[in-house]
Amino acid sequence: MKTIRTLIALTLFAAIACSCVKEKLEMTYNKQEDSIDKYISNNLKDERTVTYNGGASRLTLVQGEGEELKAGGAVSFYYAGYIFNGNINSANMFATNHEETATAAKWQLTDPDYALMEINLEDDKLLQGVRDGLVGVKAGEECEILFCGKYGFGNSTFGMIPANSALAFKIWVVSVSND
Repeated sequence: MKTIRTLIALTLFAAIACSCVKEKLEMTYNKQEDSIDKYISNNLKDERTVTYNGGASRLTLVQGEGEELKAGGAVSFYYAGYIFNGNINSANMFATNHEETATAAKWQLTDPDYALMEINLEDDKLLQGVRDGLVGVKAGEECEILFCGKYGFGNSTFGMIPANSALAFKIWVVSVSND
């Protein structure tokens, strides 16, 4: 009987601890989303627009032309990825295929790859936040896609990106195809 009580107590303790961790993580994501909203409101001016889709927020800096990218479409673009902690700057950059951005950040790469990124939005390797943020972009558009850690790498550390990190991607769209 004592063993059963001990097992029940341990199970109850584990359930409470798990619930607290989940609640803390949701609070982290909510704070990240508040920080993203603040960043967007501080940078929403002139001809800029904001689009919310799924878990992503897209701040369009330069309007594109032509058809909008649909959920199953393909897009070609240059990008710079940042760990978002309230701002977007070269100190937080973790990846780029945009040569001017790499040069401005004084990145010294032994084998740089500035090739145009070409993806289909159905690619399951694409982060959900990036996928959601790209829906609706047009050729020639320049934008920033921001999302909390829930829509990025989640609970996993990826290279130099800590688990549950909010991310931002600056995107330069070259072409869009919905064929």
